[in-house]
Order: sequence, then structure tokens, then C-alpha cells
Amino acid sequence: MQKRTFLAGLMATTMMTTVPALAEWDGPTSGPAAAEGKSIVVVAGDLKNGGILGVTTGVEEAAEKIGWEVRVLDGAGSIQGRTAAIGQALALKADGIIINGFDAVEQQAALEGVVDAGVPMVAWHSGPKIGCDAPGGIFANVSTDAMTVSEVAAEWALEDGGKDIGVVIFTDSTYQIAIDKADRLKETVEAAGGTVLEYVDTPIADTSTRMGPLTTSLLQKYGESWTHALAINDLYFDFMGPSLAAAGLSPDAGPQAGSAGDGSEAAFQRIRSNGYQAITVAEPLNLQGWQLVDELNRAIQGEACSGYVTSPALVTPEGLAKLGDSNAFDPDIPYRGAYADIWGK
Repeated sequence: MQKRTFLAGLMATTMMTTVPALAEWDGPTSGPAAAEGKSIVVVAGDLKNGGILGVTTGVEEAAEKIGWEVRVLDGAGSIQGRTAAIGQALALKADGIIINGFDAVEQQAALEGVVDAGVPMVAWHSGPKIGCDAPGGIFANVSTDAMTVSEVAAEWALEDGGKDIGVVIFTDSTYQIAIDKADRLKETVEAAGGTVLEYVDTPIADTSTRMGPLTTSLLQKYGESWTHALAINDLYFDFMGPSLAAAGLSPDAGPQAGSAGDGSEAAFQRIRSNGYQAITVAEPLNLQGWQLVDELNRAIQGEACSGYVTSPALVTPEGLAKLGDSNAFDPDIPYRGAYADIWGK
């Protein structure tokens, strides 16, 4: 099996030996100029989630460039909190709303209220359909191809451990996209002859309290046959390491952890320091924040969605070493200038 490159996305198939020069922009090059004087609201699913936080940072950076005011509301990891945040966004009479990191199906009734009010919406990770005209009245759902992300993570585990691997998969059935990603992880591992020991459904919002006891229980149940842990989000591994350490397992001896998204700062730090996570498949979170602002600018002005889909990258210790001190996957392409040119800024 060929290795995927760290920095050039998922198109290349050989490991990079040097950091590549500035790549060409592969996103939109035309669109409406900036709508002036707009105020938008980001409804974040849970700002403790590194992916959601990274996208929010990108939105704030892009909003400053385009000249918009932005307010961030934190759903704090609960369904009720997200519903309340959507209601608050409507009360603020936002010119546009960004749904950041939660399933549109979960908030169907609340989002119908946004549609009825005529407020344009774009989203990050709002469901399985990527791109234009996503369900729930969402103008554009910004994401990488989640199935590709899962395949890359599973292929890494197979390459790392061979067909004799024993995998535990962590997911959260609150989100359809999380189920789909976990199913693809399982399919890819089993299709290559690997064994999925267990498919663990545990809420992302509760990882701080659940992952410690879960890890201990899984170690007792499977012992050395548990060779790899795969999860649909880096947050699961924020709380696994202490239990592995308490069991006397070094990062190299315990189950090797790999995440099918999103490339949080904490995950980068663990990978860099050999801290109980081997890889993550990262999304270009800051770029996606800029894309969300561009898509919302198109929606506000009645223009067509761009249809742009960003590429993820396999983040390895070797790739991180080439980035110096950076703990984010920010692809070396001129997206800031490209969007600024479109907006006339």
C-alpha cells in the first residue's frame, strides 16, 4: 500500500521529503464583491472541539478582511444549547448564520425557523451531503470528503499493523456523519482482512468523563489483541492517554491511535511529542472558515454556491517535523489573497 503525502493533500501517493513551494489555488476565482456592512453569527456546536474552534478562527479572520461583524455563540456540546444558540442568532437579526459542527437533522425545527425568517445559512459538517443545497435549507455545507478521510485513516492502520490488526472504533450516533465515517472505517479495515474488535458509540461531548474508564475496560477485555484505535474525531484521544499510561503502556507499546478528522491543535501536539496519538487526517480548518464567509457572501447576494471541496491531509510525525512549531494544517496555497481578490478587498 502506498503512503499518502502529508502536505499535498490526498492526490499524491509518495511521502514528501521537503516542504513544497506555494501551490496553485484550486478554489473559486470569481464571485460577487463583498456585501457591505453585514453582521453574521457563528453557531458553534461545541468550542471545546478543536475542529469547530479552528473553523471559527478562520471565519473571524475572513470576516475582518471582508469587513463584516461576527458574533460567536457556543452550543456547549448539548442539543438544547445548540437550539438556544440558533434562537439567539435569530433574535440578533443576523444577516447570515454559519452552522458550525453539528447535524442539521438534529436541529431541523430550529433551522426551519431560520429558513422562514429568510436568513441565509451556510454550514461546516452539517451532514453527509457536501457542497451546494445541503438539507435543512443550508446554502452550502463546507467539508472535505468524509468517506475519503475515513479510508485514509483506516489505510494508515492497515499499513502500520498489517492484516492482523485488532481495531476499536469510536463514534457518536448523535451525528449521521459520524455514523457514516465509522461505518467506512469498519468496512475498509474488514475488507483488507483486519479485525474490528468493537464499535464503540459514545458521545463526543462526554469524552472527558467516559474515555478514561472505557479505555481501561477495553484494555482488560482485549489486552494485546487491541492494536489500533480509530475515532471519528481527535477529541476522543484527548482523554485516552492517561489510562494507557496508568496501565503501564508506553506510546509505542499501547494501541496506536489514529483519527479520521479534524486535525486539532491538541492532536498535533500529541503526534509531535509521541503522546499516545500516531496520526490524524486533518482538514484545512482556517481555509474552510474563509470559504464559509465566501459562500455566505454569495448566499446573501443571491449568487450561486461555489461548489469548492477542500482536500484533507494525513498528518504524521515526519510531516509535522517539516512544519517547525506549527500545530495546524494550513495548506501552503494563496487562499487568503484569492478570496480577497474576489471580494475586492
